[in-house]
Amino acid sequence: MTRMHWTAALTLMASVAIFEPAAGQQSPHDTMPKLAGPDFGWSSIGTDFNAVPGGPQPVGDDPAHPRVGNFERGPGKQPTFRMANLDNPNLTDFAKESLKKTNDDVLRGKAVYLREARCWATGVPTYDISQGYYYFIQTPKEVLIVWHGDHAVRHIYLDVPHSQNPKPSWYGESVGHYEGDTLVVDTIGQNTQTFVDNYRTPHSEKLHVVERFRVVNGGKNLKADIVMDDPATFRQPLHVTHTWRRTADDEHGDRGQSPLDEQSCAEAGPGNFDFSTDPNRVEPVPTAIKADF
Repeated sequence: MTRMHWTAALTLMASVAIFEPAAGQQSPHDTMPKLAGPDFGWSSIGTDFNAVPGGPQPVGDDPAHPRVGNFERGPGKQPTFRMANLDNPNLTDFAKESLKKTNDDVLRGKAVYLREARCWATGVPTYDISQGYYYFIQTPKEVLIVWHGDHAVRHIYLDVPHSQNPKPSWYGESVGHYEGDTLVVDTIGQNTQTFVDNYRTPHSEKLHVVERFRVVNGGKNLKADIVMDDPATFRQPLHVTHTWRRTADDEHGDRGQSPLDEQSCAEAGPGNFDFSTDPNRVEPVPTAIKADF
């Protein structure tokens, strides 16, 4: 799909969010956040969650092996993969054992890439800290979030309850509602093939995630307050935040490309990822032998 086709599609989809209030009632447009538009998206600031002061801390770097990021390379400093601090007091033994296996893979020289860089679905809330651009589509019954990197789409169904027994899936079942200027999203029913952060902290099928999206800083930023609750992983629910910056269609991102450029992950070729020849890969590019739904 070309850039022009992407722009036309987003313009059409954004235009369907039309709310007609009853006589004498305030329009939802007066208070609900403007997350969607045909001429802008949101660019993720970093690939980690920010801690909330006073509460349990998210997983961070092993002090003995601080990570060197791609933009920190220099003489004597080469980029490294994440190694988790296993002394985080909020982690259960189940979580620590899984993270230790990942740390051991890194120490053995394995390439432990971010999941989206390997073309894998990230799950929620790791979806929020993927590299690249995000687009929202707001309609009266549903909000969609589109991550541009591999066109991964989340569906958020508005003003409805959860299914009684949702079948576990890659992004789970998300329902939401507006509370004034905030979109509140409640997600359950995720399978256990994803992680809750980029250190590969595991989770169980009981993972419950609540995200609260707000436009802040005069419309320049999007901020999410996120609470993760999973007794298999965390001794206490983990409260974190993440921020995006607004990116207009006529700007260019860090990679020198338009936010609306098409990018396919698993299809090797110009402009796409190709890890098929990496001899140290921890996992292959995903291949569907049979449908998982």
